[in-house]
Amino acid sequence: MFRNYLKIAFRNLVKSKGYSAINIGGLAVGMAVAILIGLWVYDEFAFNRYHANYDRIAKVVERGVFEGKTYDGGEHTSYPLGQYLQEHHKDDFEYVVQSSWTDQHILAYKDNKFTKSGAYMSAGAPHLFTLQMRRGSRDGLKERNSILISESVAEALFGKENPMDKLIKLDNQFDMKVTGVYENLPYNTEFRELTFVAPWDLYVVTQNWVRDARDKEQWNNNSWQLLTLIRPNSTFEGVTERIRNIKMEHTPEARFLKPQNYLLPMSKWHLYGTWDDAGQADGRIRYVWLFAIIGAFVLLLASINFMNLSTARSEKRAKEVGIRKAIGSIRGQLINQFFSESFMVVFLAFVLAILIVVFVLPSFNEIADKRIAFPWSNGYFWAAGFAFCFLTGLLSGSYPALYLSSFQPVKVLKGTFNAGRFAAMPRKVLVVLQFTVSVTLIIGTAIVYKQIQYAKDRPVGYDRNGLITVEMNTPELYSQYNRLRAALQETGAVEEMATSSSPSTFLGSNNGGFSWPGKDPNLHDNFGTIGVSHDFGKAVGWQFIGGRDFSRQFSTDSLGMVMNESAMKYMGFQQPSDIVGQMVKWGNNPYKVVGVIRDMVMGSPFSPVRPTLFMVNYGWANFISVKLKPGLPLRQSLAKVAAVFREVNPGAPFDYKFTDQEYALKFAAEERIATLATMFAGLAIFISCLGLFGLASFTAEQRTKEIGVRKVLGASVSNLWALLSREFVLLVIISFLISAPTAWYFLNDWLKKYDYRTEIPWWIFAAAGGGALLVTLATVSYQAIRAALLDPVKSLRSE
Repeated sequence: MFRNYLKIAFRNLVKSKGYSAINIGGLAVGMAVAILIGLWVYDEFAFNRYHANYDRIAKVVERGVFEGKTYDGGEHTSYPLGQYLQEHHKDDFEYVVQSSWTDQHILAYKDNKFTKSGAYMSAGAPHLFTLQMRRGSRDGLKERNSILISESVAEALFGKENPMDKLIKLDNQFDMKVTGVYENLPYNTEFRELTFVAPWDLYVVTQNWVRDARDKEQWNNNSWQLLTLIRPNSTFEGVTERIRNIKMEHTPEARFLKPQNYLLPMSKWHLYGTWDDAGQADGRIRYVWLFAIIGAFVLLLASINFMNLSTARSEKRAKEVGIRKAIGSIRGQLINQFFSESFMVVFLAFVLAILIVVFVLPSFNEIADKRIAFPWSNGYFWAAGFAFCFLTGLLSGSYPALYLSSFQPVKVLKGTFNAGRFAAMPRKVLVVLQFTVSVTLIIGTAIVYKQIQYAKDRPVGYDRNGLITVEMNTPELYSQYNRLRAALQETGAVEEMATSSSPSTFLGSNNGGFSWPGKDPNLHDNFGTIGVSHDFGKAVGWQFIGGRDFSRQFSTDSLGMVMNESAMKYMGFQQPSDIVGQMVKWGNNPYKVVGVIRDMVMGSPFSPVRPTLFMVNYGWANFISVKLKPGLPLRQSLAKVAAVFREVNPGAPFDYKFTDQEYALKFAAEERIATLATMFAGLAIFISCLGLFGLASFTAEQRTKEIGVRKVLGASVSNLWALLSREFVLLVIISFLISAPTAWYFLNDWLKKYDYRTEIPWWIFAAAGGGALLVTLATVSYQAIRAALLDPVKSLRSE
């Protein structure tokens, strides 16, 4: 009997090819979108789960209160804090790992030289991360000159040779013995770029500023990461309570900031990495829930289409039900028949959705910056997929199966059966829901793009064009500044060159302890601080609003200071002339303010610019900024610059970054979200229009005889088109009236997280509503005009 049900179901699908294609295609697209979003959401929640100790790993982070607002000190901690936890909280922590930031370093073996990302870490790091060792053991960092490398680095440096116990050169300075090779870390972990680990002890004894921080007990010098593994019998909350006030106890001068230490569990690093002004955890989790909701709604839209068309078509089968009942079919057989057809359509859509996902997954990974693989062997995925198929088939098949199977054959075959004036009401409600979701998504996507463009158009206060940055990662570069600058200018391809402690796209240091004339004694200052060479302003194109740039002609400029406009106003001065020429003391060191520049956007383009001070200090140099001459071929200029760097620094490859590209990366997360939202909004509209097309076709077919009568009585094509389109246009207008305030409410709340934000203009709502109306008319008009042009003789022949 079941075989017979499937055969009849297949024949009905083939008989109504158009409706079948719309049903299966629309549902398949909706399923595909839901699967893609589901895989994305799963990958987000699975982030960092590669590490076996995932549930016990935490970062030590700092929060406090500054000027009445909760500030997020982030992952920066002081050197003494790590030492203190190791000595006084052994019962709480299994491992306390002090770490430098994962950064670019030069690794060399014989003639092979590469720039790779790595970090200096305490000896317990491999145990904390549970690195999967291919060679050696996790205890390989106990010697000061040891190093652990990843499989990819081992292959790049040694090829097929056994790397164990071989010596490699780190940053052209240290001979390091390979004591272990670990498995490459997966893409969805915080430490995916960690391709080598060097001992923390080496970092401490060779970096003067780190050694000074250790010797001087600088609790206020927050420059490092502190990772911990709590003991199995401990809890994050309990340990946090015991370490919360450690820094405040050791820094009485900073109590006005109320600095407190917290353990941030690894489970929250990726999704809850920040706090808002109220101190509530925030981060990517808002996007995860956003896309989860979008996926659910897109799947709902596709299911609505399926149910709408299934119920609409089922009313035409009333006579079939009557005949089958008249010749002896019982109700249970009819129920099974309708359910069989419903399950077949859903299953075919699911198979098609799988094929769509497999085909588009590589492109989706590129857009979403993921490395998601299709979960062929994941039982939970298949269980969820088949559960959805069963539920959708059950819901969409329930109306024809339970309602139509209850018809009395006498009424149906006599023609006295009437579905009722409210039979179409559920379908209208579902269409309104479809377009409400679709229009809301369109408005949301438009606002996201407007916010991104608004930030992109923000004046940045310097010239990014032709500016490249080179990290100073070898001692040769530190000692040959004048030679390097002269050689670069001799190439004819370089306009200016300078050094700085931070690149122009990142503010890496903040400090307090400044004083100036007229300072409010209750003001607890905190400035961004950057050490630069004399020529930095010329290299990046500072825009002065008062005073002048640093100059070698003035020997006093070695203790000179240039500040940005925000720093000037933070100090309480309204005009550059009020501060230029004044002395600003930092501790016991006096600096003369020589100039005030327009704010440089070095941090987030969506946030206010921090008050920042620039001081001449060649000892702080970490980055080289090179301004290429405009008008010359880029490739030719870069070749000349590369030749100079190789001559001055032969032990390192020439690695550079374009400043404009680095700045563009600040928009990457928002642009990725906007691109995905646009794609899903477009698919939502497509699915909605697909269902609308099917319903319009069914409506036109259902009213064929009515149209014929109206044409005979003199109705024009335009009259009939308006008659058939009016109902759908009204539904879309209702959808817009619901979606507009809904979108405004959620988008207004979303924009509040940006200090530098756009407004929500009325015309975006009007454009979205008008666009939805035009798409609706275009979708419905084909069927409406086609029905209006039909020869009334043919439509009335059966009467």
